[in-house]
Amino acid sequence: MDASASGQSITQLLHRWSSGDRSALDQLMPVVYDQLHKLASRSLRAEDRNHSLVATALVNEAYLRLVDANVDWQNRVHFFAVSARVLRRILVDYARASHRQKRGGYAEMVPLEQAIVVGPDSLAGLLELDTALKALAMQDPRKSEIVELLCFGGLTYDETAVALQISPATVHRELKLARAWLHRELSQRAS
Repeated sequence: MDASASGQSITQLLHRWSSGDRSALDQLMPVVYDQLHKLASRSLRAEDRNHSLVATALVNEAYLRLVDANVDWQNRVHFFAVSARVLRRILVDYARASHRQKRGGYAEMVPLEQAIVVGPDSLAGLLELDTALKALAMQDPRKSEIVELLCFGGLTYDETAVALQISPATVHRELKLARAWLHRELSQRAS
């Protein structure tokens, strides 16, 4: 099945699921599972093999949260955009729980690209990034959403543009501004 046919199939299943057809969800999950697993693996790629949070567990938790979500699904891109938010929320919740278990220590500065990888050294960075993204969302929700979709959702510039109904050039331009803002914000918090 080519990408456009797959996208149409996913969209049809999402519409059926939104309309109350629970069997559509059973058909949908095998179709989107691989992509969700890739997103989760990407988020966890630098993890030690002995780490307690694995991609499959992350996908399963996301699945449980998505099943209970009351969303009027629009299309495949919308589904993965919402999935990105769910994955981010799970990672942040995990980081908070792990951070509470640790004693002492100070957060260290973590670059944006590394802050989305969960690990013993980046848990505080993920929490700081989440706080900074929330602050950015208060000032400019679209820039925050662009970072979320690209970094946590694994969407491409084109898919992000479609999800937000803007041009890929606008995605690129606003991402540069968002990164600069986040860098400044995270630098201020670290000092």
